[in-house]
Amino acid sequence: MSALTAQLERIQDQLQRLRLIRLAEELPALLQEASKKDLPYSDFLEDVLSREIAAKHERHTAMKTTMARFPFQKTLDSFDFKFQPSIDPKVIKELATCRFIADTDNVLLLGPPGVGKTHLAVGLGLKACALGYRTAFTTAAGLIATLTRALNEGRLEEKLKLLVQPKLLIIDEIGYLPIDRMAANLFFQLVSRRYEKGAILITSNQSLTVWGEVFGDRVIATAILDRLLHHSTIVNIKGESYRLKEKRKAGLLTRSEPFTDPVIPAPEGRNAPTLESALEVDR
Repeated sequence: MSALTAQLERIQDQLQRLRLIRLAEELPALLQEASKKDLPYSDFLEDVLSREIAAKHERHTAMKTTMARFPFQKTLDSFDFKFQPSIDPKVIKELATCRFIADTDNVLLLGPPGVGKTHLAVGLGLKACALGYRTAFTTAAGLIATLTRALNEGRLEEKLKLLVQPKLLIIDEIGYLPIDRMAANLFFQLVSRRYEKGAILITSNQSLTVWGEVFGDRVIATAILDRLLHHSTIVNIKGESYRLKEKRKAGLLTRSEPFTDPVIPAPEGRNAPTLESALEVDR
């Protein structure tokens, strides 16, 4: 073993101890490239440090993305805004800056099934992870099940504290399944805990005017909306289902057939929430 090779191995070992993983892996190639280009020491040092910083950012983003537990990974760049002209791309572009997370504001994506609400939610979640924000994704049904189990096991307080920690909490599919009064109360406790402390992004196939039926209690629904809408951006999506669009392209559906999935009908004899702001923003 030559003295140069031994020195290189010692340097790589030291880099590993300093957790400069990418630099340790690429050092031989970087040294060879620097020698060919006759780079000044300062330029070489700046280059290798920039590479290591980029590598650390990639690892941290990957870790946050894994911890968020997204159901899939679809970016905002892959969203077809031309297919959903009711969405203002400028609004989504602003949300993608994640300033709403820094300001602890909320986002509500409303619209019928299949119009891309979850895609947008995941895309914004990925942006948040890339910017270093701790993010968590859950369905409404999964969240309710988690809170109910924690309540039954006497761990509700502990679970609520954990759910307050992410800077962005994404709750998908509110309104697809009915929520009883106890579950609605648990959901309210979570929203109340995160109020002005952490951003919430919600997707729902139900108009805000029928959330009294969704949550099985008008008073609780009003209290939930009061906190969600105080600082919020609402995106109403009115368009065709992407899934049914693909079926039509494959010849499995014709234009004469309905292209929106049915939504849960409101129970008879129940009134919508009386929160004035909810009625206004959802029109």
